[in-house]
Amino acid sequence: MTTLLWDGGAVLTRQLQKARHAPALLVLTQTMPLTMLLFFGYVFGSALAMPGSEYREFLVPGLLAATAANGLMTGMFTAAQDAHRGVMDRFRTLPMSRTAVPLGQTAADLLITAVSLVPVMLVGLAMGWRAENGLPGAVGAFGVLLLFRFATAWAGTYLGLVSRSEEAAGQLGSATFILPMLSSAYLPTAGLTGWLRTVAEWNPISAVATAVRALCGNAGGETAPGASWPAAHPVAGAVLWSLLLLALFVPLATRRFARGRD
Repeated sequence: MTTLLWDGGAVLTRQLQKARHAPALLVLTQTMPLTMLLFFGYVFGSALAMPGSEYREFLVPGLLAATAANGLMTGMFTAAQDAHRGVMDRFRTLPMSRTAVPLGQTAADLLITAVSLVPVMLVGLAMGWRAENGLPGAVGAFGVLLLFRFATAWAGTYLGLVSRSEEAAGQLGSATFILPMLSSAYLPTAGLTGWLRTVAEWNPISAVATAVRALCGNAGGETAPGASWPAAHPVAGAVLWSLLLLALFVPLATRRFARGRD
């Protein structure tokens, strides 16, 4: 365990230094959620049945959940980039834990995300969003978001390691943009047709978004009539989805890294 933490810490430091030398990427990942928050909050919000302030209260947790889900895309791109540029091959020649490399990469992504979520919350506060349940609820919501981000980063890391090229990983990562659209991140699921509502309610992003709303006491955190189990138990659903993703992709990513490219 000590070796794993030491080696993982070394990889984490490398990833943070790498991010520091790519400020354009950090600016892009930081400004995109803010742009979407302003666009959805003031453009789409005026066209919905929910009043503008109520929709913005609904939107902020959903956008935070969508940002957490972006760990799938960033994990995929980071792992594919290192794998296809030979960095992973050099790591495999070193006497280090095989779990340390994906762990360090996902932990670095988690730290960067924890910092990048703060400006989104601050802009949300300026737009009228509030954590009505106080500090305990806000801390719980933040923990749910980071746990989900960590899980999706592991899933992305595995997909990046099995990708054929950086370009393929980038295209597949861009396709994940549709996942929040098929959830309750931006719109309530109650008005969707039967099968589409089922898909949206079983989408892990919906559970995370609804859990954040419930923990913060925001609109959309209550259980809708006829909701599926994740929508009726959002906090438990969000945690279980995250743990399931970790249980599946931590060993898969570790084995794939140890095996190398075919």
